[in-house]
Amino acid sequence: MKKMRRNGFTLVELLVVIAIIGVLVGLLLPAVQAAREAARRMSCSNNFKQIGLALHNYHSAYNKLPAQKGGTNNANDGSLGGNQLRLGWLPTILPFIEQQGLWEQISHPLAINTDGTLRTTPWPGMGPAPWRTDYTPWITELAALRCPSDPGTGLPALGRTNYAACQGDAVEYNEVGAWSGSNPLVMNSGYAEQIRISGRGMFVARQYTGFRDVLDGLSNTIAAGEIATDLGDRDIRTAPIDGPGSAVLRDNPSWARDNDKIDPERPQFWRAGENLTTDNAAGDGARASWARGFHWADGEMQHSGMNTILSPNSETVSRTTADSTWGMYPPSSRHQGGVHVLMGDGAVKFITDSIEAGNSRAHTVYKDHNPGNAGTQSPYGLWGALGTKANKETVSFDSL
Repeated sequence: MKKMRRNGFTLVELLVVIAIIGVLVGLLLPAVQAAREAARRMSCSNNFKQIGLALHNYHSAYNKLPAQKGGTNNANDGSLGGNQLRLGWLPTILPFIEQQGLWEQISHPLAINTDGTLRTTPWPGMGPAPWRTDYTPWITELAALRCPSDPGTGLPALGRTNYAACQGDAVEYNEVGAWSGSNPLVMNSGYAEQIRISGRGMFVARQYTGFRDVLDGLSNTIAAGEIATDLGDRDIRTAPIDGPGSAVLRDNPSWARDNDKIDPERPQFWRAGENLTTDNAAGDGARASWARGFHWADGEMQHSGMNTILSPNSETVSRTTADSTWGMYPPSSRHQGGVHVLMGDGAVKFITDSIEAGNSRAHTVYKDHNPGNAGTQSPYGLWGALGTKANKETVSFDSL
């Protein structure tokens, strides 16, 4: 009598097939993740190109670049009387990145609150202080200003940005420019002398610059850089640490590294117990939102500025003075190995973390150390040279 033959797989055969599928999935997932990140990186680059085109269109219309920390100021009404000359470079280019509707809300007095109720007194034209959480435009998140690789979202940030104006390779008075006081601000001749030496970037606080000021050539000068926004995890790139006295940090950009502030077991994070700018060390309740990229409309450097002193993805260190901050603010990103930068001619370049960056312990350029010499060569190598606009330094992208 013949035995009936059963059709199907044995248990061993099924296990072998499952194991093969598991291996294939394991091999495929990294490739899928890499493809997704490549797409996000390309999208980020395209965002930056659009911003570059907007800068050129703005310059064509007004024969100057947007101001970093410009806007309006009315001493009598505090943060409701104007934006206290704290408006960043991004709000004024809104019409050139297809955000005309939001621009009109900002430039014309808005008469509603964030909850939709009518105000008895309209908001001021060009908006109130850019840290106000009850002003709708300032809390609006714009996809055009965000890198798709950056997962940061939500409070305590307002509307975030991943793109920051380049303010050169020096720090002296780069947070206030030629202005002093609190409210109202007044022109200060001493500050003006200092900023003439240290205002070396394409953007200078509270001052209009133009393409004619970029004597090194637009293709050799960084206009803006990418920044990662803070996730609340004490990342050295996004959560600035409170720095030492101004002269100490100014004369040694690597102060935090030299003083063992970084966790040696997790070199992307600060040691536990270190005071961050967001920790309210000075008792300022507003500091909870003083992390990188948290206010897209704010011209303070921790929100929308960067400098070419420490190499990309290095630590951020802040010196807080009254309601202003200055310090070491290198660009950063969630991309592997480097950051995007926007050159003055509108080109977007990917700069690696290993770019030649000179001596990170050399003092920055400032008047008392470099009297009368605004064209002093950058001590920060190729990286510093790319951040200066008129120093006649030779740069080559072959070494990037």
